[in-house]
Amino acid sequence: MTTQFQLVMRTGPNPGTTFSLEGDQLTIGRDSTNTIVINDAEVSRRHARLTLQGGKYLIEDLGSTNGTFVNNIRLSGPHVLKSGELISLGEQITLVFEALSFDPNATMMSQPPRPTMLGAQPAPQPVSRPQPSQPYAGQVPNGPASEPPEPVAANNSKRILIIAAVVIVLLACCCIGFFVFIDQMKLWCSPLTSWLVPLFGGVCP
Repeated sequence: MTTQFQLVMRTGPNPGTTFSLEGDQLTIGRDSTNTIVINDAEVSRRHARLTLQGGKYLIEDLGSTNGTFVNNIRLSGPHVLKSGELISLGEQITLVFEALSFDPNATMMSQPPRPTMLGAQPAPQPVSRPQPSQPYAGQVPNGPASEPPEPVAANNSKRILIIAAVVIVLLACCCIGFFVFIDQMKLWCSPLTSWLVPLFGGVCP
């Protein structure tokens, strides 16, 4: 397993920027000659130094104006960094120190295992039981009941009778209206209706 160290800017000019730590000694500051350059007014030209000793990085302040803090405690000497610790340069610049372990022969980094409580076991999942179906009262039908076929012939005959009755009523209304019109207009002896007068016992002049 190999450990890779890095600093991730949480607050500052470029939040989210990652600085990979490679080498036995690195410097942090505003000047372009530093290994890690942070261009901010709160950062001194040569602000802090990182030194690799025994597979761990030590950080120390280089007499900066605004000071170097680890977990909000101002450094007065070298400090051995641990993964997850917060480094502050002044009041506005914060960096997170991360140590990532990975297998060089693998393609993915492995995160450190999460601590587990002794004796802790996963909570049992509730088992759903099938609910008994309600019994049928009487005999269970084998399939959907089939409806009896409608009497097609009876329906057709009813329809024909209704149509015939409507036609007869319409004809009767037309005849009555015709006779009323003839009587109102006194057209019984006209050439068109004179043949109807003898049927009613009348005589045209």
